[in-house]
Amino acid sequence: MSKRGLVIGITGGISTGKSTFSQLLQESSGALRFDADHAARVLVEEDAEVRAALRAEFGPEIFSATGNLNRPALRAIVFAEPEKKRALEKILHPRIRHQWATEANQSRLTGALFLADIPLLYETEGETLCDAVVVVACSAALQQERLMRRGSLSLAQARAMISSQMPLSEKISRANHVAWNNGPLASLKEQADLLATLWS
Repeated sequence: MSKRGLVIGITGGISTGKSTFSQLLQESSGALRFDADHAARVLVEEDAEVRAALRAEFGPEIFSATGNLNRPALRAIVFAEPEKKRALEKILHPRIRHQWATEANQSRLTGALFLADIPLLYETEGETLCDAVVVVACSAALQQERLMRRGSLSLAQARAMISSQMPLSEKISRANHVAWNNGPLASLKEQADLLATLWS
């Protein structure tokens, strides 16, 4: 595999530490990085077409009087109704995929390393645009604990969110590399440094 112009997909389960790992890998490698979560936030806050589509699909009550998106309200709808989750994905995912695919292609031309931090990489078949995929994983118990703490969720809510995604075991089985995030941050950084060396 040529080390010039590589596109590396980074994914994992919710609260497994994917974003932390991708930041560490970016710092270690000097790569360009696309953050799908950030792109989604920008779309719902700034893209008039996306905001209109959200309002039409989910109702005006998901926006405050000042026009801010009520994320907890939207999340509650999406995780209670699978068809609403699919509707949200239909609005956001094609736009995000087009954005990161364009940036990745531009990066290939420069010969730079490009990191695509995409939570639903496999679900959207984004791995077909990558030279390799890293899955960031941790134990189920730790994943639940992190998600409950991060989102102030009950165990049942955390389990429902996790189960709504592709099983982490399937992502691991499809990965080129697995970064295990059960230990301290220093351990995750060591793994990022190792991969950065591989792709330098």
